[in-house]
This record gives sequence, C-alpha cells and structure tokens, in this order.
Amino acid sequence: MLNVTELASAKLQEYCTANNVEEPIRVALMGGCCGSSLGLAIDGEKETDTVVELGDGCRMIVDNELLQQCGAITVDFADNTYRPGFTVSSTNPVGKGDGCGSSAGGCSSGSCSSGSCGC
Repeated sequence: MLNVTELASAKLQEYCTANNVEEPIRVALMGGCCGSSLGLAIDGEKETDTVVELGDGCRMIVDNELLQQCGAITVDFADNTYRPGFTVSSTNPVGKGDGCGSSAGGCSSGSCSSGSCGC
C-alpha cells in the first residue's frame, strides 16, 4: 500500500502545478549517505506500477515489487524550520546492502540519521 498524507499530497500538487510536471512522481530505492533509502523522482509510469492519483493531474507511482518488499510505504511532508521536505518511510525499513529489511546501514525506519531521506 502506498500512503500519501494530506500535507504531502497538497505539497506535491503545488510542486507539480508550479513546475508544469506532467510525469508521475516515483517512490524509488536510492543510494545515499546511509546506504539504500526510499526517495522521490519524476519518472514515467510502467505496467508494473501501483498508481495513486493525488489530484490536479498529479500522480505518485511505485513499482509493485518494491512495494511488496517494503510493505506499506508512507510519503509525508515535514514542515519544520530547520529542514522542511518530503520523507518516505516503509513498514520494512530499507537498509544498506541487501535492500528492504536490513538494519546494517545505520538507517532507522527508512530515514537517514539526519532525519529525512527524500527530496
């Protein structure tokens, strides 16, 4: 299941409208400071994707295989003074090396030690 909070949905719709984004926003596995993490990228839709319509033509997608490995994925928006931005977390945390479920990378609950892995 791909969950998008109300605040994240509103911020993503604002972004899509302001930047004339017509392609969907993908939840993807990315490498980073703490190993693998979930992040967001603009990408084309594939037959193997789950699609969530956010409104105003803005869509989120995630590959079904990644969704199965990670369990429920939640996209949220942290609206704080120090580091506002999107956060992506999953039921089965993504860690370094072997993908979802590993805690070897120093990531906790899908987030980097800085508190956010996203865009």
